[in-house]
Amino acid sequence: MSPSVPITGRGYCYEDLKVGFRFRTHRRTIAESDLASFINLTWLTEELFAVVENAAGDAGRAIKGRPVPGALVYSFAEGLLLPSMQDTGLAFLNATLDVKGPTVVGDTIHVECEVLEARLTSKGDRGLVRCANRVVNQKGQTVLEYNPLRMLKRK
Repeated sequence: MSPSVPITGRGYCYEDLKVGFRFRTHRRTIAESDLASFINLTWLTEELFAVVENAAGDAGRAIKGRPVPGALVYSFAEGLLLPSMQDTGLAFLNATLDVKGPTVVGDTIHVECEVLEARLTSKGDRGLVRCANRVVNQKGQTVLEYNPLRMLKRK
C-alpha cells in the first residue's frame, strides 16, 4: 500500500484541538472478568477488590456492589480515548487525577473531554495539549477527573 493513501481512524492533530473544543468517547461496561484480570495483572490485591462478600458481609461495606480500583477506571478511560490520538499522540507528560466517586462492576462509563490549553513546543514542530477529562457513569455521575498534558503531532 502506498504511503500517500490516508489511514482511516487517525486521531486529532495539534491543529484540530482548539481551547474549548469538546468531545465524548464511546461507552464501556465494566465486567467482573475485567476486575479479575486487572487485579491479577497489577497485583492490587486489596480485599476490597479481591474478595467477594456474601449478602450478609456486604452490609458492612461503604460501597454497594463490587467496587473497582480507580486505576482500572483511569486505564479504561485512556483506552476509550485512544482513537482520539491514534497515530498522532507522541507523549503523555503529566496529569493530576481525582477520584470523585465509586465505580462498581456493571457500571458503564464514557469520557467527556474539553481542551483547556494548546500551545506549540519550543521548536514549533509539535504541540502540547492539556484536556479536562471527566469519566461519567450510566447515571450521569462523574466518577473520576484528570487533566493530561500530551504532546501531539502537527499536520
